[in-house]
Amino acid sequence: MTRAFGLIVVGDEILSGKRADKHMPKVIELLAARGLELAWAEYVGDVPTRITAALERAFASGDIVFSTGGIGATPDDHTRQCAAKALRVPLALHPEAELLIRERMQDTAREQGTAYEANRPDNIHRLNMGVFPQGATIIRNPYNKIPGFSVGHVHFVPGFPVMAWPMIESVLDTQYTELFARGLAVEKSVIVYGAMEAALTPLMEAVEHAHPGIKVFSLPSVDHAVHGRHIELGVKGPADRIESAYAALIEGLHGFKAKLGPELVR
Repeated sequence: MTRAFGLIVVGDEILSGKRADKHMPKVIELLAARGLELAWAEYVGDVPTRITAALERAFASGDIVFSTGGIGATPDDHTRQCAAKALRVPLALHPEAELLIRERMQDTAREQGTAYEANRPDNIHRLNMGVFPQGATIIRNPYNKIPGFSVGHVHFVPGFPVMAWPMIESVLDTQYTELFARGLAVEKSVIVYGAMEAALTPLMEAVEHAHPGIKVFSLPSVDHAVHGRHIELGVKGPADRIESAYAALIEGLHGFKAKLGPELVR
């Protein structure tokens, strides 16, 4: 079976509308470029119990999951602690993460023309960004060296897109290349005018039944700028199975005497 990919976006700012989520469209794009697709996504506010529950589901799923946000060291960052709780393991300062964070602090001191004081309280506090669930491995951050971390197939990155997206790409390109282009899905659909979804449902079910591995989808619209009220009806699945399934769908639509518009291929 092709491995499923999931996404968890953590942050009150997303749910309150202060910031629009950019992660899901980008993750869809990154996966699609590699012949993969996102199976599910979940949004969670900065509530530890909810984050822990979401991560428990992620770890139990066996899916490849990316979690964005909440891995900093401020009071509203809970993801690291919740990951440890979900796994029922202690938190520990990761040795490689500590080195990278100290490198970043030294870089910052040089940029500011000040001396690096390793034991200054704020610098000690910054090391909390490298406190991960026991057994975690790091994800390098090319933007500022402050790493994310992975536990199994669940991968934790910052909420900042400029950091998160290269880190997600790196994980994909170093750990999951054997999955690339497997199960590559193609869509082929047609605009259908003057038909009702309920009437078309038996045809959709028949096409799926006769063509294993194919999904039939229906996207109705009531006020499309070009096509007005219509249904986009199509099939999605492996490229070598699409044509026969699509032909069966079109043949069935002719039986309904439905008016067909343009075809769409993605």
